[in-house]
Amino acid sequence: MKSLGERVQQLTENAMKKSITRMNKEKFMLYAKSVPRNYSLVVMFTALSSKRQCAICRQAFDEFQIVANSFRYSQSFSNKLFFGLVDFDEASDVFQYMKVNAAPQIMHFPGKGKQKKGDVMDFGMYGLSAEAVAKWILERTEIQIRVFRPPNYSGSIAILILFVLVAGLLYLRRNNLDFLANKTMWGLACLGFMFAMISGQMWNHIRSPPFIHRNHQGNFGYIYGSSQGQLVLETYIVIGIYAAIVFGMILMIESGSNTSKTDVGKKKLQAVIGLALMAFFFSLLLSIFRSKSGGYPYSFLLK
Repeated sequence: MKSLGERVQQLTENAMKKSITRMNKEKFMLYAKSVPRNYSLVVMFTALSSKRQCAICRQAFDEFQIVANSFRYSQSFSNKLFFGLVDFDEASDVFQYMKVNAAPQIMHFPGKGKQKKGDVMDFGMYGLSAEAVAKWILERTEIQIRVFRPPNYSGSIAILILFVLVAGLLYLRRNNLDFLANKTMWGLACLGFMFAMISGQMWNHIRSPPFIHRNHQGNFGYIYGSSQGQLVLETYIVIGIYAAIVFGMILMIESGSNTSKTDVGKKKLQAVIGLALMAFFFSLLLSIFRSKSGGYPYSFLLK
């Protein structure tokens, strides 16, 4: 058994080479479970192998690495905090020992005392972003990490391309700009913006939640299990439901306009289809809300 000074020295040397120390069972027991400790250890449990097909694991690891690198090159760097990684294909016995049955997970092993409930990061509450991980670490260790992200020019390039396309379209149509007064085009644009806002896209941007996740049984989940969080795919599903409800409402409204005797049958069918779409997808939306808000008593068509 190595002394506390030897463990700290080894972890410090590892951190100077790589910000994250990869661990097998032996290293995990040595650095995370040995006592006494005067340092905090933040460990990610993950499955990065391509054969595991865990897209969220790669996303979470990238954000975790940003935090570790930010700490390594910051003025606050010290031997009071270290970062580790346990990959399922390298140390499945550690997963069994810690009873971890889903990945990714981030755990904090405090310098003093035993682990508490908050020492397992809740991605639904905090999100996956590096800033969220740094905030969670601050609450656990009182060590503030200023996150430094590598430059990302994809957003600027996308805006530039969009500007060039719009400018080119306006130049080609400079002699006929009547399309700018097209009500349908502006209506669809407004609907798209509203769907994005009310479905939670801004929350996704701020919290960076996972696209999907695995539940405790290891199955993929597409709807987060409580009202305290959401998944990226969940917001896309909600957008589709909102769009179907609005489409049904439009069908019903249009069925009552410009009705002639020859179109009565078609208009009736259109109204019935619109009503069916509204009823079904509103019921589906209410069902999702019930699944996320325990104890909500109301339902319609679907439980």
